[in-house]
Amino acid sequence: MITRRLFLVSLPVLFPVFASAAAAPKPLRVLLITGGCCHDYVAQKDLLAAGLQARANVVVEHMHTPDKSTKPPLACHTDPNYGKGFDVIIHDECAAAVDDPAQVRNVLKPHLDGIPGVNLHCAMHSYRTSKEFRTPLAPGAAGTEWFDYLGLQSSGHGPQEPITIKFAPNAGPITRGMEDWLTTKEELYNNVQAPKNYAAHRSLASGRQVTTTKQGEKRESEAVVVWTNEYGPKKTRVFSTSIGHNNGTVSDPRYLDLVARGVLWAAGKLGNDGKPAPGYGPRAP
Repeated sequence: MITRRLFLVSLPVLFPVFASAAAAPKPLRVLLITGGCCHDYVAQKDLLAAGLQARANVVVEHMHTPDKSTKPPLACHTDPNYGKGFDVIIHDECAAAVDDPAQVRNVLKPHLDGIPGVNLHCAMHSYRTSKEFRTPLAPGAAGTEWFDYLGLQSSGHGPQEPITIKFAPNAGPITRGMEDWLTTKEELYNNVQAPKNYAAHRSLASGRQVTTTKQGEKRESEAVVVWTNEYGPKKTRVFSTSIGHNNGTVSDPRYLDLVARGVLWAAGKLGNDGKPAPGYGPRAP
């Protein structure tokens, strides 16, 4: 009789604990791909992982190579199933000389299958299978596979100088409430053609940069630097920003806020108010 009474008393205490545990969503599994030419990926992979995990209910796993060539040996080039089990894949690699169509198809396979993508900085200048990438290529034409995924075509950048980032008004939840900012020295990636030529492209922010020629002339350049796209028959969500060359930018809380929102939006876990969906905000320590 005593045992039964204790059981009946303890049951209401334990039940809410079990219910709470059952209601907590699992963290999103995020694959972060880094490596290749021209960037401090050893530091940036950790800056990004820590920054994202502090801002959202995600677990970041790495596909990283210390190789600094323009053809970094990454498993995604040879294994089309590299994205299995992940909720979002972040491309932050610099693979400018990887132009084998078969390898690019391997990289794109998870996204064609519906796994959302996030693309940072030099990912825009990777996987260019057409030698004419510096000229406008019609979406869907031969050699445009990577540009069709990104929803924007870029071919290069000017010198490193600060960039004024201006967010488009009423552009949606990713940038809702974000304020314009001036970066440290950064690379402004060009837009080879009008982004509106990509049917599902949506510009979220532009960047304006003033540079000085060797002759002392001031030149002002402007390009879209933050945008979204829908890719393939499954209309896979894709978020991209061409900002993120130097560690000062990658460690900037404003940059990490932007990328974290992009990840959540891509995974369908960002509310219309720009805040994480319930259960997908920062995890308790």
